[in-house]
Amino acid sequence: MRKPLVPFLALLFIGLILLCAIGCNKAKANKPNTVKHKSKALKTSVKTPVNFELDTLDYNRRMAAMYQADSVPAWQLKTPYPLKGALLPYNRIIAFYGNLYSKRMGILGELPKDEMLQKLQEEVAAWKAADTTVNTIPALHYIAVSAQSKPGKANLYHMRMPFKQIDTIISWAKTINAIVFLDVQIGQGTIKDEVTQLLPYLKLPNVHLGIDPEFAMKDGRIPGTKVGTLSATEINDAVNILTKVVQENHLTPKILIVHRFTKKMVTEYQNIKTCPEVQIVMNMDGFGSKALKRATYKNAIFSEPVQFTGFKLFYKNDNAGTNTMYSPEEVLQYKPIPMYIQYQ
Repeated sequence: MRKPLVPFLALLFIGLILLCAIGCNKAKANKPNTVKHKSKALKTSVKTPVNFELDTLDYNRRMAAMYQADSVPAWQLKTPYPLKGALLPYNRIIAFYGNLYSKRMGILGELPKDEMLQKLQEEVAAWKAADTTVNTIPALHYIAVSAQSKPGKANLYHMRMPFKQIDTIISWAKTINAIVFLDVQIGQGTIKDEVTQLLPYLKLPNVHLGIDPEFAMKDGRIPGTKVGTLSATEINDAVNILTKVVQENHLTPKILIVHRFTKKMVTEYQNIKTCPEVQIVMNMDGFGSKALKRATYKNAIFSEPVQFTGFKLFYKNDNAGTNTMYSPEEVLQYKPIPMYIQYQ
């Protein structure tokens, strides 16, 4: 006697359902997780990768024009190509320098906010008119660690500005679409310690770094009693920190400004590291007559090429006595052509 088919068909139907369920679960497991996390921490930790493609022909052309390499053999430099999104040499940066605690340290801090920002935008317009081959952008260059004549609590002869002041500068910069530089005068401290404490800000894409060898005192002297110095090794400490910040946060390149007006302020310049993540500007920081500034640029900047150059202009000191401050058109005659201009 044949057994009824109903139980067999029921079992077969159940088996097919199980196979289908297993297959569907496997398909779901192969799909990317599209669940949106509500955690702000998770959202901020996810970064958009930088596009690493770069138009190298355009970059080479711009660098050659800036270096004027045909007439200046010493500046036929071969440095690594930057990550895409680099500001230099595509832009000229016009920066106002200073500190909110003092009207004597620079135009940033000397004038009220609105008047200062208006004046900065006027300078940007003047530079844009003087050279239409590159874009021109504003910057606020803030002294975040200031050298002091007193030892202070840490006995390091410097003072760290409160973070609320840095927040203020960043908020001001946002109103005119400016970038920000945080400047470090280490006194008897170290580059590593002072740059590291600024990491929360350096992780922001529009915040860059400046370091000032003039106030780096290795022999125990008090800042301001002599001109200080930084070695290539110490400068590379800053480069390494910025490189790590860029890599870990998938940022476009950071700019490192190194102030200089004597050769002794920077030693072993040829060992300063250049890399895709960091663009280095050696900024001519001297003041005085045009002849003196020309000599300073030639001696401290032109003679020891690194990557990019900057030029500092002083509203008061460069205009003292019968002297007059350089105009944009005059600065543009320098070789290499400065891509970072700082007003104090």
